[in-house]
Amino acid sequence: MARYSVAGRASAAATATLPAVSLFAGAAGAGKIREIGLFNTTTTSFVLTLRRFTAKGTQGAGLTEIGYEPNTPASQCQGFDAHSVTPTITAGVFRQAMLGAAVGSGVIWTFGDTGLIIPLGVENGYGILCPTGTGQIFDYSIDWDE
Repeated sequence: MARYSVAGRASAAATATLPAVSLFAGAAGAGKIREIGLFNTTTTSFVLTLRRFTAKGTQGAGLTEIGYEPNTPASQCQGFDAHSVTPTITAGVFRQAMLGAAVGSGVIWTFGDTGLIIPLGVENGYGILCPTGTGQIFDYSIDWDE
């Protein structure tokens, strides 16, 4: 299994319905999320959640996926920056955290031995939302296996 990552600074704040960043399976490959890191870039506290999607909505710019090993094949999963149309959000919250009112305040979520499965199919994915309304800009990293 190969391990991949995307990382960066969200270009827009997450809302209750529009993720700031997301990761979706490919047509030919699914993934297992291993770790997500989220860190505040402002001096305002806010809440973030990890939710599952079963339809994309309209995603923003594609992110650049990078393999941990130099000769890793191209990733099947794809990361995306801020959405402009709400994806279909499933019931339940996988993780939730309050990022403190300080630059660098953050959280790292891990997903145990099996990882958090991204089911096969381009409409299946996960993303970061702000359940209390509109959050702030944050830095992120997402690691997954394929």
